[in-house]
Amino acid sequence: MAFSERIAAPAFRRLVTDQAGAAAHVANGALVGFSGFTGAGYPKAVPAAIAARAQAEHQAGRPFQIGVLTGASTAPELDGVLAEAQAASFRAPYQSDPTMRRAINAGTTRYKDMHLSALGPAVRGGVFGPLDVAVVEVTAIDPDGRLVPSSSVGNNQTWLDTAEAVILEVNEWMSPSLTGMHDVYRPGRAPIPINAPGDRIGTPYLDVDPAKVVAVVVASGPDRNSAFKPVDATSQAIAAHLVDFLTAEQRAGRLPSPLPPLQSGVGNIANAVLAALGASGLRDLTSYTEVIQDGMLGLIERGVMTTASATAFSLSPEAAELMNQKADFFRRHIVLRPQEVSNSPEVISRLGVISCNGMVEADIYGNVNSTHVSGSRMINGIGGSGDFTRNARISTFVTPSTAKGGAVSCIVPMVSHVDHTEHDVDVVVTEQGLADLRRLAPRQRSRAIIAHCAHPDFRDALTDYVDRAEAASDHPGQTPHLLREALSWHVRFQETGSMLA
Repeated sequence: MAFSERIAAPAFRRLVTDQAGAAAHVANGALVGFSGFTGAGYPKAVPAAIAARAQAEHQAGRPFQIGVLTGASTAPELDGVLAEAQAASFRAPYQSDPTMRRAINAGTTRYKDMHLSALGPAVRGGVFGPLDVAVVEVTAIDPDGRLVPSSSVGNNQTWLDTAEAVILEVNEWMSPSLTGMHDVYRPGRAPIPINAPGDRIGTPYLDVDPAKVVAVVVASGPDRNSAFKPVDATSQAIAAHLVDFLTAEQRAGRLPSPLPPLQSGVGNIANAVLAALGASGLRDLTSYTEVIQDGMLGLIERGVMTTASATAFSLSPEAAELMNQKADFFRRHIVLRPQEVSNSPEVISRLGVISCNGMVEADIYGNVNSTHVSGSRMINGIGGSGDFTRNARISTFVTPSTAKGGAVSCIVPMVSHVDHTEHDVDVVVTEQGLADLRRLAPRQRSRAIIAHCAHPDFRDALTDYVDRAEAASDHPGQTPHLLREALSWHVRFQETGSMLA
């Protein structure tokens, strides 16, 4: 079998096998914990072998499916191949692969959407039953049998601790200079002793009981590093509104200088926000977040951001190459932690994190839908946005004001699915403007969101809705709604593709 200098412990070298040999340790009905978070640090070889085994069993008329747990989303080499082979009976907690999404919406894969900070404790507590197998990508195994994590930490230590059998996949593509970037800590009931984003409280290694390791596979390949779209005018406008708001809060004395730690969701708007922060004159920024994106690396290189704490990378191919080349430099500024720590509600609250997340739609009272189209079709999942939103010092949500080429308003009378309630949403931002919902009662919130966030093509219709809801003869109450009409916005979209039909 393949030899790798990355495997320095003799006991683990004796376990090296190919991916098919490793997949033989995964039985029908097994619950499997895979490494991986936002397309980073997932196993590249073993999932395909599990999928091939499932296809062979199905062709022979025998059942073969597994339950799939991860840190967050992975890639076609994991979620995609398992879904294509109809090998995933269950999936949690977050996914973004189109093939897996189709299986979930078709009902052939049962999906549990949940807060990312909650899965590890649930598995340790036995909520999901025994974890049969862990399949974890690592960068190297040192002479003492310690595991150097790769580009994400996620739930990996929990999988290694709780699984009955462990398969390790050593990825030689990952830079060995990642060693020392990670901070692995097992949280319990005691407070997590983090007082600043750069605090290190654990060890740089994952550890595992060698007796549980049944196979080691050598692989080589990059993560699913998708290129980000160029920053467009809409993203730039959203970013400018948010940066203007933060600097105004500083001038008013409601935010300190430097700013509290920042959290940023994944995507083009998030990168635009980071770019705007870099151009704003703000300095000594820090981040306590889930993922390190391209824009964050740029801020670190320029000295604008001093420290970034996360659980994974989410980089373009160019940025991933940069990370591999300059890992020694970035290791001094970046800490990768287990997701129970990166997404810890208590730590987020204590550090006073300012959160910024994307959404599908917001309604006029500040409720946010992050996960569903037309109330029924799952997109990706709530991810860690709830962990940060409900505990942030200021929680912000960003979106273009329209979708589908302007046919659909992202500001609606009532969201078709609620992920974040009005109680947790402080600020809504579109390219049209920003609505600060703090201190506002529902009737004030509706006017602010329509005036500042809705696209002009939909503003009159939304205002007319609010006017009639507030004037309803049967007493409109605290949060005025015309329920049948509010829901009909989504019905009209399903039927015509336009909210104005």
